[in-house]
Amino acid sequence: MHDDTVPIPRVTDEPEKPADRGRRRDRRHSHGHGHGHGHGHGPVEPASRNVRRLLTWLLLPFALASVVGVVLLYPTGETPSPVNGKQVPVRGEVVAASFGSCDGGVQVGTPDPACLVITVRMSDGPAPGREIISRSPNEPSTPRFAVGDKIVLSYSGGDPVKGESYRVVDFQREMPLAVLAGLFALAILVLGRYQGMAALIALGLSFAVLLLFVLPAILAGENPLLVAIAAAGLIMFMALYLTHGFSARTSTAVLGTMISLILIGLLGALFSAVTKLTGLDEDTATLLGSLGHGLDARGLLLAGLVIGALGVLDDVTVTQASAVWELRRANPSLSWRELYAAGLRIGRDHVSSAVNTLAMAYAGAALPVLLFSYLSGAGLGTVLGSQSIAQEIVRTLVGSIGLVACVPVTTFLAAMIASREPAATPKKPRTSSRPPA
Repeated sequence: MHDDTVPIPRVTDEPEKPADRGRRRDRRHSHGHGHGHGHGHGPVEPASRNVRRLLTWLLLPFALASVVGVVLLYPTGETPSPVNGKQVPVRGEVVAASFGSCDGGVQVGTPDPACLVITVRMSDGPAPGREIISRSPNEPSTPRFAVGDKIVLSYSGGDPVKGESYRVVDFQREMPLAVLAGLFALAILVLGRYQGMAALIALGLSFAVLLLFVLPAILAGENPLLVAIAAAGLIMFMALYLTHGFSARTSTAVLGTMISLILIGLLGALFSAVTKLTGLDEDTATLLGSLGHGLDARGLLLAGLVIGALGVLDDVTVTQASAVWELRRANPSLSWRELYAAGLRIGRDHVSSAVNTLAMAYAGAALPVLLFSYLSGAGLGTVLGSQSIAQEIVRTLVGSIGLVACVPVTTFLAAMIASREPAATPKKPRTSSRPPA
């Protein structure tokens, strides 16, 4: 026998609380859409017309500013060449390595050999198959080459069969780097599938903006900070929409990221001027010497600050926007203030770990400078106030302030926009079509 009785609802004199009604509504809503609520597990609902119109008016100034900035700052002339001429890379293989005299003669009166002498068989360049002898000063910073090493040399012109026309630059690393990049792409595709493919395409477009716009524009003498902000806007629009799709939550993340980047640029410009940072570290000094003309070194420092904070910011803003939309979908009765408070509680945990990530990234990049300053025996204040350390401190703290600020900014924007979405109408429960017994 089958029990066809209909369950009788519990009757009570106690009035139903609003929270109980919200939980019952959420259970009905989740019953009808059980596999579409998690972030990234299903298509995002289309935004209403009012929300689309609001986001368009908010994002339009940033989009226009990014496009106009790229057009105005894009270099139209030729990229300046180094004063000592372009260096042509030449590949070769070490066939002999030893220590000896720097002039090729017999060394007298010096206990230690002064130069590393290597014989290289050229693989390409102006004299493929020929062997040349290269001598490099025997210093702690000189790479140690062994027979069979694949190396890269720099050819500046002159007699292609003489070693004086070449300078040993570094090891060949194309193959292991290509293998590592392939493993990275495979891991992204296996885990992310179609979204992973979109992320890889977005990564390629980001590097294209850096190589085709940022570097040529800075070398052409444009303001590095303005170049970085325009490029960051372009990268944000392309990367976020391509990776996460065209939706209201993605637009909110783009808006929060752009506001935070502007804040980082303003704070960076202010405190680099107050602390009198010049941006002239060893690498920048080498670049200026190679170009033979002036370059805004402080602006280059600020451009690196903006671009360096870009990746961490979009991660936090996308998470915050998604969290607020999920909260709104779980409980449509929440006001924008309640959405903001709940989203901010989620953001506190995320931003705490993200700030530490940003600080450790900058500390890792400055580790050689930290070691040298530690060995110098100077006081802590002197070490922290030095040019190399101070600029890393400014990068870390300004980037962290922008990262902290993007949480309430993005959460506020998401709460205001999500609260304007009409609440989803729950589906009516299905009733049995069988006649009563």
